[in-house]
Amino acid sequence: MLDKHRTNSPATLPDARRWVPGRPAEARRKVERVMTERCRARALPCPPEAVEDALLVTSELATNALLHGGGITGFDVDVDAGGVRVSVCDRSDEVPVALQARDDSGRTLPGGRGWPIVCRLARDVRVAELPCGGKRITAVVPLR
Repeated sequence: MLDKHRTNSPATLPDARRWVPGRPAEARRKVERVMTERCRARALPCPPEAVEDALLVTSELATNALLHGGGITGFDVDVDAGGVRVSVCDRSDEVPVALQARDDSGRTLPGGRGWPIVCRLARDVRVAELPCGGKRITAVVPLR
């Protein structure tokens, strides 16, 4: 679902001064670090399964932004009682779809599994257009 609401608030704009991961592994390390710090500081449950789910969602969002979105232009992670909120911005206006690609002979090609994984593991997934072009995908992974 594409959220057509455009806003000029700083939270919606990619900012060159903010840290942006260059690879999915960097994004995962950031999420793991933030989860460890915030769960401890806020006395939130942070079971290993929730950490694994959040890391997988992060990896898929970052990978999709790099492979299909023209690169990561923004990244944010937060943790509260509602779960782990991961946002990844990229340059593409295209909304992700769960399609299984096929070659000319009808054989299934590798790939196409990331978006369904994100949608299955996250409780809430939103896609929003950015005022400067591109999109932000935000996924909330429950802490359980």
